[in-house]
Amino acid sequence: MSRKLGRRFFNRPTIKVARDLLGCYLVRKIGNKVIRVRITETEGYIGPNDRASHASRGRTPRTKIMFGNPGYFYIYLIYGMYYCLNVVTEKRGFPAAVLIRAVTLKNNNGAFCPRWDKKPAGDFGAKITKTDGPGKLCRYFKVDKSLNNKDSVTSQQLWFEGGKLLRTERIMSGKRIGVSYAGVWQHKPWRFYIKIRLSKRRAH
Repeated sequence: MSRKLGRRFFNRPTIKVARDLLGCYLVRKIGNKVIRVRITETEGYIGPNDRASHASRGRTPRTKIMFGNPGYFYIYLIYGMYYCLNVVTEKRGFPAAVLIRAVTLKNNNGAFCPRWDKKPAGDFGAKITKTDGPGKLCRYFKVDKSLNNKDSVTSQQLWFEGGKLLRTERIMSGKRIGVSYAGVWQHKPWRFYIKIRLSKRRAH
């Protein structure tokens, strides 16, 4: 069983945390049901000068979590319907966080995580194959504002576990998505994702 990620993991430079979260596991528990998936894409948001970050607007009742302790969840709603899951990074008082953009529902053998019940897709545990976006991820995991400002280090509902260390050549970077309002800041290469190994893909 993988080890739960502790405070020291998140109390580091945001770029380092965003890269190192790739290949780690996001774990969700509701009742006696647990699902564990691999993180495949992240984005960093760093400091009060980052125009793509909510913290660029200053400390507000909404953004004060970003100024708090590393390892806490920062969850917000976009477009009035989709939640986004972030984890706070760096030292207390410096606003920074990593957005979890995507996870994979497949294990190392290529099998999908089991469906736990017969509920429609979108209910916790329903078998879906698309979590390639922060909104889809939160829908699948039933992540909402009830988990906002919860500590991932001590939480028994949602937390992170360590994964296999990835080789540098498997980690790709690019500009952040959906932040065109940020001007030149949108082009910061602070989005990280795992490179697909084409040799592993099944031919159709």
